[in-house]
Amino acid sequence: MAQDTGGAKDAGPWITAAKPEYTALVDDRQMVTQKYGMVNVPTAVWIDEQGRIVRPNEVAFIDDRFKPFTGIDSAPYIDAIRDWAANGAGSVYVLNEAELKARLKPRSDDRARADAEFALAAYLYKQGKGVDAIPHFKEAQRLDPDNWNYKRQAWALSDAERDYGTNFRKEVQKLNGKPYYEPRKLPEAKKLNP
Repeated sequence: MAQDTGGAKDAGPWITAAKPEYTALVDDRQMVTQKYGMVNVPTAVWIDEQGRIVRPNEVAFIDDRFKPFTGIDSAPYIDAIRDWAANGAGSVYVLNEAELKARLKPRSDDRARADAEFALAAYLYKQGKGVDAIPHFKEAQRLDPDNWNYKRQAWALSDAERDYGTNFRKEVQKLNGKPYYEPRKLPEAKKLNP
């Protein structure tokens, strides 16, 4: 699911270029971001056939094109998905209730306010009031400073240097060694089923 505030006009070219063999959805209101506490892309949540979350959101690369930037190898995650597909609830990657509860983070008051500020900013932007949206995008970023989805969306809808005094590259440099993605927590697989 593309999480683009600009909707299909922004996400469409990327989807078309990828030539997916499945239906691609565009979440222009960031509802999935908010519901699942996502702060970066690509992110995945594992939901079983009964509609239960069995792994909360985590970085989910399907190839290694960003490995030089992130240092994250895609193979362990892909292997984990294959194991889950083969073994279902018996997969070593499916979290038990205690592990799941420990990883699911309740939405903080600041995150709730950030979500509201972002929603207001997106609404204003879609009403043709982009200048009026900027203070609300800024407030969302202040309230939830680790939310890269909110940063990238705001910067893409305006001139990041002029309106925010920054850009993606500068913000990544400010991390100063802090991971851009929260490290995945995958158990060591004993032996994966084909």
